Amino acid sequence: MSVTPEPGLLGPHMSLFDHALRMHREEPDAPLCRDGEPYPDDGQHRGRKHPREPEDRRRGGADVAAVLDMHFADPFAVPGDLAGAFHDIYVPIHPNEHIMAAACRVDAERVRATGRWLVQHATDRCAATVGLALLTTVWDDEDIELIKTIGLLSNRFGPLAARALERRSWRGGSDALLWLAERVTGWGRVYVVESLCTIGSTAARPWLLRRACDGDYLNRYFAGKVAAAAHLQEAITAANPDSELVDHTGLLLTIMADSGGTGITLEHYPPASAVLEAHCEHAGRLEPSVERFVIAAQLAEHLRHSAAERIAWPEGGRERILSGYLSLLDRDDWCTVARAGLAAGDPRVTWLVEALAPSLGLRAFTVNDE
Repeated sequence: MSVTPEPGLLGPHMSLFDHALRMHREEPDAPLCRDGEPYPDDGQHRGRKHPREPEDRRRGGADVAAVLDMHFADPFAVPGDLAGAFHDIYVPIHPNEHIMAAACRVDAERVRATGRWLVQHATDRCAATVGLALLTTVWDDEDIELIKTIGLLSNRFGPLAARALERRSWRGGSDALLWLAERVTGWGRVYVVESLCTIGSTAARPWLLRRACDGDYLNRYFAGKVAAAAHLQEAITAANPDSELVDHTGLLLTIMADSGGTGITLEHYPPASAVLEAHCEHAGRLEPSVERFVIAAQLAEHLRHSAAERIAWPEGGRERILSGYLSLLDRDDWCTVARAGLAAGDPRVTWLVEALAPSLGLRAFTVNDE
């Protein structure tokens, strides 16, 4: 694993873009360590009182727009003049109508040139954010490499990077979103996966069906959107879905079962009963594993509770599927795997024994059962 240098070692003149690129080259197929933090400008931001969003949220971004208007009104102004212009004002990290309006009042090529310069050269995160916001208002595919690279710093730049690539989806942005989705976690993954769901790319569907959820708590925001956008019901009810699809479906279902207040729940997902039945059937054909055992137990527990009554069940469907999951959990080969996981100290099994095993009466953890 790479070690992120301390900010002082990076030097005060390293751009956010160069920082992201440098860390990406160390581990090109993985998310940046700690999402790239600390950033090179950490010394400028750590401990200071950050500008706050206006009480009237409709005004958020208006100060940025005013600076841009003044800059673009000067025909001799160059992008570098904006390098330190936003440090002391509130800069939204999401697409913003005031900034978009300021960009639309100017020639698109000048907006693009300014956005590109700020994204690539700004040493302050505020200026780099404004640059990326400007690139969400144009659509040149030549900007994609810049956008997806700065997007690796996803906690800060993920919302705007996802929007900018979504805007370019028909010109390579869809592939770039998939590339970025494999390399971001946390909130960054939320923004990117939601954009993939929005564009409905055929190329993105296999990934959404098998890799969108990584188990993070924030997956709750998009799991239901993935199920709908990727047509999960059609995929999982097919005759012979692959094991990766079956396993991801199980994970997605457990996330939706616990998504109240954050995303679409199983109770609000119309095909839930058909998807649960298909998952239970296909899971039973796979070799047992700790992950599959835990998933089956979580789903069985959910089906026991009153919330599951609100799923649109066919006659006797809930009882039949619950019985199916309990039968899996009672199989000798599944019990053997679960016991081995417990003996090895697997934290998933340890949690299961404490949280779910008593209510489900799991034979795998019954003393002297063997």
